[in-house]
Amino acid sequence: MNLVGELAARLGAANVLTGGDAARYGRDWTGKYCWQPLAVVRPADTDEVAAVLRLASQAGVAVVPVGGNTGLNGGTYAEGAMMLSLERLNRIRAVNAGARTMIAEAGVVLEQVHQAAAEQGLVFGLTFGAKGSAQVGGFLSTNAGGSNVLRYGNARALCLGLEVVLADGRVLNAMSALHKDNTGYDLRDLFIGAEGTLGIITAAVLRLSRAPRVHVTALLGLGSLPEALALLHRLQEATGGAVEAFEYMPAGYMARLAACRPELACPFPPCPVNILFEVASTRPDDAAPGVDGEPALAAAVQALLAEAISMSAVHEAVLAASGAQRRKLWAMREAAAEITLNRAPLVDTDIALPLDRVADFLPRMAARLAALDSGAEEMVVAHLGDGNIHYTAYPSRDDLALAEAIRAAVAEEAVGMGGSFSAEHGVGLSKRATMAAHKDTVALATMRAIKAALDPAGILNPGKVLP
Repeated sequence: MNLVGELAARLGAANVLTGGDAARYGRDWTGKYCWQPLAVVRPADTDEVAAVLRLASQAGVAVVPVGGNTGLNGGTYAEGAMMLSLERLNRIRAVNAGARTMIAEAGVVLEQVHQAAAEQGLVFGLTFGAKGSAQVGGFLSTNAGGSNVLRYGNARALCLGLEVVLADGRVLNAMSALHKDNTGYDLRDLFIGAEGTLGIITAAVLRLSRAPRVHVTALLGLGSLPEALALLHRLQEATGGAVEAFEYMPAGYMARLAACRPELACPFPPCPVNILFEVASTRPDDAAPGVDGEPALAAAVQALLAEAISMSAVHEAVLAASGAQRRKLWAMREAAAEITLNRAPLVDTDIALPLDRVADFLPRMAARLAALDSGAEEMVVAHLGDGNIHYTAYPSRDDLALAEAIRAAVAEEAVGMGGSFSAEHGVGLSKRATMAAHKDTVALATMRAIKAALDPAGILNPGKVLP
């Protein structure tokens, strides 16, 4: 309580929440994890974050950072710990259109990053369904991915520099805006994806790109995943690598979407494989209208699809003819979290595979699931362009041992095919056992050594990531 009093004196009583005032911070987005924090502190700037960590370090109190709290693996669980909310660090410090960079604080919401970039004719390439609530510090701390990784890379690829407060309150200034800075260890990458276990990200230099002049967005129905991947490769070749997204929504996903969100139902009878893809270009000639008024890029894509339809590789196709139609097609994909998490019990997983192994994984995992629980159901949606599958199982009973067996089976199948058991959602609490089972032992020992060096008292988000 002395610590809480000191913090209230430093930050103001309105920014140190306890008891019922802290209740809204006491659960994660999924509702799977609930807790009672010691307090929630809401610093306003980097100096106040540093002061909080100095006091917490002196008192030996655990600190759990929280942003938009849209994680899925228990990364913000904070029973008896002090939660450090970055929501008041919500300033975009600068946008440099010439250098195509933005300096944003950790509490800036992703959608605000998009808007600020758009005002300069630029784009920040990271996007996903929770863009209206996810914050800079959170998506960097989990190395988030989303729908446009195929074109722009994940969060790590879109960050040039960081400002980080260490466990003892020192501020690490690694705010380089350089694309090349070969001056020793790349400390930036230590903190991206570390889920707040090594330091608290307070600001970042983000990489921006020229906004596309034209988008072509389509929903397709195909018969098989190999046909879909062949189409992806043809699209990439025909457009010079301009495919931004290639999203897989199988018939089972479409059925659940129609049941939960009938206004977003598939515009054609769903096929076994349904693909939402988007191609975009910054080239003036790709945006230039032809004699029919269609942009040249749209005409090229339509010609490719017409060929694919004539060869029976594509069975159904709907192209967005307006911004409203494009938004509706994307709403079908971005409803995934909503329609996945509104049913219980569930086991949600997030794996990555080589592109040519996705088609092998799905039937193998369906057989494994049936063997574990004959009454279980599954739902799949994927960022097919980068091999990231969101595989969700709905067991027939609420049984922790069964849930862990399903999670272990998914990891075994993925790793056995040269994949990863965590693609973009981080490790948190949910995947620590999987880390112990599948992560290289030398890699784990190295991670523990780094953790011990940067946080010797173990106060930063304890119990997360490392088994």
